[in-house]
Amino acid sequence: MRAPDLPPTRGTLAWLLQLAYTTARLTKQNSLQNHAAATAFYFLLSATPLLLLLSYALRLLGHIAENSVPASILMAALYNQLHLDALTELGFIPRQAQLTAGGVSLVTLLLSSRGLVNAVGGAFRVIFPDQQKRNLVVSWVLPLIILPILFLLTGLAALAQTTLSFLAQNDFIGIGNARLLQTLNTLSGFAMMWVLLFTAYWRMPRRRPRARHAAWFALGATLTLGLLLTLFRSFFKLENYHSLYGALGGVVFALIGGFFAFLLLYVWAQALYAYGKADITALEKLFLRGSGAGASRLESYVFADSARLLEKYGEIHPPGHTLIEEGDNSSTAYFLYTGRAAVYKHTAQGLRRLSMLDEGQLFGEMAYLLGEKRTASVVAETEITILALPPAILEELMRHSAPLSRRIISTLCQRLERMNVAGPAPDTDETARKT
Repeated sequence: MRAPDLPPTRGTLAWLLQLAYTTARLTKQNSLQNHAAATAFYFLLSATPLLLLLSYALRLLGHIAENSVPASILMAALYNQLHLDALTELGFIPRQAQLTAGGVSLVTLLLSSRGLVNAVGGAFRVIFPDQQKRNLVVSWVLPLIILPILFLLTGLAALAQTTLSFLAQNDFIGIGNARLLQTLNTLSGFAMMWVLLFTAYWRMPRRRPRARHAAWFALGATLTLGLLLTLFRSFFKLENYHSLYGALGGVVFALIGGFFAFLLLYVWAQALYAYGKADITALEKLFLRGSGAGASRLESYVFADSARLLEKYGEIHPPGHTLIEEGDNSSTAYFLYTGRAAVYKHTAQGLRRLSMLDEGQLFGEMAYLLGEKRTASVVAETEITILALPPAILEELMRHSAPLSRRIISTLCQRLERMNVAGPAPDTDETARKT
């Protein structure tokens, strides 16, 4: 046995194309844009009471600033960097707030926090389908506290960034020192975002992906979110939305930004799921090729290259090699990629050839499904290239692909029906399928 000889980059490029196609198809199929829109709405609903709480913090800071120089600098930094005067003019921050409204804002924050976390959890259940139920404490208690904590951490990072920007502009601590501290603060914010996304990608799915895979996809999501923020700062201005939509301009601006941010988060999560199913999807397309299952021209082109599958599962055997021995307890299934093989069985009259296996046939799966020993032998007639599939892969294939499952079940039903009609004598074609 030897492995197929393949160009080193051919399989990788084909796999990347298949991953991108599968991610795009699943993103459309799962309507992730709708989930992103719902999540952006809850995000905006959560941000509203936070702005009200910010007004209380500013009033408290104003009282402290009357007798504290650092508080005065911080107050000036917040107004200068966050454009709080503009937000007040737009109505996002109330000029005066009653104390009773603070309790309402806290309740609203807790409820919207639960709605936001549940919206994210609902999207992840669609992206990573699983029927298991979560613990009651996780489902009800965690959503009430996680968002305020996340907003607090994000607010502290933004506060540090704005303060350092103000100090650099006014040369309080030296431009060089301020820029260095700003860079470190930006890196810490980047690291915090990566940790949050890594935690979500790794811990939220019930069937958790590998940690290193979640880490790489979280890094990709963090980089694209940073790019999105840069583009928004460069090309989208809050004032333009305010002049176009009036008082609702700020709401529209926040909804658009939140929509694209959460859509990116979900697309990268979908890519992580597609990464775990890349081989399964490619195997399904290969097995169903030419079986009548409909496939678009683009899909046929994307999955035409089987180099990665051959590299991972492929084996080459010379003529005369016995691939399956009658009576064995092995349960590996095989796909005949190239070449021809013959099916033999020991009978009272001696060794008898039952049938031939040609390119494109999946065989050996019935022994695993029925839990029986091999009922016939398979011997290579010519040099053959096969894909050897362990039981776990076959099980995942049947769970993932309804058309392939129907094909295998149909074959099994035909075998049982013919046995009922013809008696115990084995049908030669179906015996070949059972090996």
